[in-house]
Amino acid sequence: MSTQTPVWFITAASSGFGKHLTLEALKRGHKVIATARNPAKIADLKEAGADTVALDVTAPLPDIEKVAKEANDKYGYITHLVNAAGYILVGAVEETSPKEDYDTFNTNVFGMLNVSKAFLPYLRATPGEKTISNFGSIGSWAGGPGLALYNGTKWAVSGLSEAMREELAPFNIKVTAVEPGYFRTGFLNAGAQISSEKRIKEYDESIVGQIRDVLVKTDNNQPGDVVKGSKVLVDILTHSGAAEGKEVPQRIALGSDSPPYIRAKLERTEALLKEWDGITTDTNHE
Repeated sequence: MSTQTPVWFITAASSGFGKHLTLEALKRGHKVIATARNPAKIADLKEAGADTVALDVTAPLPDIEKVAKEANDKYGYITHLVNAAGYILVGAVEETSPKEDYDTFNTNVFGMLNVSKAFLPYLRATPGEKTISNFGSIGSWAGGPGLALYNGTKWAVSGLSEAMREELAPFNIKVTAVEPGYFRTGFLNAGAQISSEKRIKEYDESIVGQIRDVLVKTDNNQPGDVVKGSKVLVDILTHSGAAEGKEVPQRIALGSDSPPYIRAKLERTEALLKEWDGITTDTNHE
């Protein structure tokens, strides 16, 4: 790692991990450029010492490129890019509209892509190690009824991050997919969670309806502490504290529920492969 002061650019800093990563980095004496669609919502971060900037990650790429240039010019470099913008769309595939589908991919996936595209010229030009942290989820690993669109976006984020890591390794840019379990953020609050406008009675009476109820009960009762989670993330991304001497991993399974959830999917996948091995693989030319 370079001895230069870390400079963070963090999207969606008005709440959740974006906000608490900002506060944790500031606490360590780092520079942070925090963003939100409405900078008034991050006035508290400005008071805490962050630079605050208006950014809509769904804006056209030229607009985001302008923000990236101004951010890089502020301190002359960026060392940590955090793509934290995202939301959950709840609804069965038959219920969600094409516009709702597009909007969630536009924020969760295309927003991450365009912010990364805008900053990459500056990250490549900056000496030393740099990181890009893209927020996936434990939902990156297994699909769930009523959550297909959210799962799809998060699978995309983790897959893109894995490929970006290989592409950017020659430039000393470490890319990681952050895959949190359930943390007590505002993510599931009524104002943040988006439900499909269309509701079909048959789905409400199925497991999709049960999932809707579970999400309501889970809101504000998640086991994860976002402050502790943010501290762990900053440790990992700066090779410090509990992560001293360790490399930034390809994926960060964050939270007590994340590794068990992922291991369960791995076990189910291994069992599936064993069951069908010899049938699905007998396909080569003689």
